[in-house]
Amino acid sequence: MPDWFPDLITILIALLLVLVNGFFVAAEFALVKVRLGRIEQMVLNRKLFSRTARWLAKRLEQSLSACQLGITMASLALGTIGEPAFAKLIEPILQGLQIQSHAIIHAVAFAISFTFVTALHLVVGEQAPKIFAIRKPETILLICSVPLQIFFIATYPLMQSLNVTTTWLLKILGASESSKSSIPYSEEEIRALLREAHVHGNLTRSEHSLINAVFEFDDLVCRRIMVARTDVDYVDINEETAVTLSMIHRTQHTRYPICDGSMDLVLGVLHVKDISGATINDGFDWQALSRPPKKVPENMPISKLLRHFQGTHQHMAFVVDEYGMIIGIVTLENVLEKIIGEVADEFDVKEPDIVPDGPDSYVILGSTQVQNVENRLSIQFEEADADTMSGLLLHKAERLLAAGDIIKFPGVTAKVLSVSDDRATKVRLTLVPLEE
Repeated sequence: MPDWFPDLITILIALLLVLVNGFFVAAEFALVKVRLGRIEQMVLNRKLFSRTARWLAKRLEQSLSACQLGITMASLALGTIGEPAFAKLIEPILQGLQIQSHAIIHAVAFAISFTFVTALHLVVGEQAPKIFAIRKPETILLICSVPLQIFFIATYPLMQSLNVTTTWLLKILGASESSKSSIPYSEEEIRALLREAHVHGNLTRSEHSLINAVFEFDDLVCRRIMVARTDVDYVDINEETAVTLSMIHRTQHTRYPICDGSMDLVLGVLHVKDISGATINDGFDWQALSRPPKKVPENMPISKLLRHFQGTHQHMAFVVDEYGMIIGIVTLENVLEKIIGEVADEFDVKEPDIVPDGPDSYVILGSTQVQNVENRLSIQFEEADADTMSGLLLHKAERLLAAGDIIKFPGVTAKVLSVSDDRATKVRLTLVPLEE
């Protein structure tokens, strides 16, 4: 047997230890990266070794302990046999360079072999498998699952004794409680994951917007989505029948409140389908076709409002304030639009809420929600108890508005373009740079 053969075997063992270290690193990061729900899906799809992967994932803490044990054992063994083996290969080369001092030869050979083994261990045994496992965690976990399970079972007694020691040490340090399950994601973390998925193309723009809208759904209340009473078309029982029919033909809504003089006295709700089978003459009794009015408080979450519509089988409700006064109406369409976006039927002729009007300038309807303006223009107004732009300007001005009024916010200048019934109907917003 040649003299160099044992050294060659030792070097091959060292290289094998580097690969073993990389295996445990890859398995560890794959276990951490993959969610249990995704593994369950792979089991349903009957992926090869998916059941073994699930077995390991359900014992996550013990599986990670097995990975750490494998990494530690491989690293210690590599340090023990790797550096001397490579140093023996380098020493003859240094002697060939006419270096006579054994101390210098040993020191230089050790430095070179240490650097080489460290670099090999870092690149092949740590960085490469770690990054690969992060990018393809499912694939790596399936590949590593069977060998890792065998190692897990083989070293189980040793791991248990180490875990008992670790628990005892943590108890001394005051951290004795162990987590029984993984900590669930918060809403902000889920939103961040959704943004990342959208950026990488795993979610389309519409899917991303829809899921974000669902998160905001339960944070909204009726007052934020209602149609203000000043914008409501209603049937007045004191009006002539011809005038009422003309209003219905002009506005073309599906439902109308039936009122006695004003929205202060609501008698019921008229559905236009009921008109088709009725003979309508002068002095027609609109209440004969009406349904009882349903009322909801202004601070009711729209998730509860949706259940209210489902339970009452009526898709219009009257919003009342703390004093019992009707301040607007809300419909099922208003609720759904907060999830799926604007829904316009064949008869909707609605002016856009926000229209660009030159560089950093926008014409905005006074009824536009402040939150919609902030999201669309990426700006932030000061905190105020106001839902619409008209209400925000009233709050800031502390007086009734008139056309031509200019109101300034940090980074934004608002000019009132038109006013109706003591509220701003159109506003021009101009973005201005903040002074440093």
